[in-house]
Amino acid sequence: MSVQQKIVEILAEQAVLEPLDVSADATLEDLGLDSMNLVEIIFAIEESFDIQIPFNANEPDASGFDISSVKSIVLAVEGLLAAREA
Repeated sequence: MSVQQKIVEILAEQAVLEPLDVSADATLEDLGLDSMNLVEIIFAIEESFDIQIPFNANEPDASGFDISSVKSIVLAVEGLLAAREA
């Protein structure tokens, strides 16, 4: 399973949607997700990929972890995975 597929699966589960209903350009708001969902999403991503997401992920300028869209979350996770491998 790719990084994008797993993240879409996590977001779809939190939004009570089918993965096919989660587009790469969708924002968390588009998916009906709020700050409480975000906490669950972050925990699920950390557990699934064995990574540590910056504590201030909701402030992309401060953390470098952009949660503005599905695509940006995928890119941020891929970046953390690449950094871990280096």
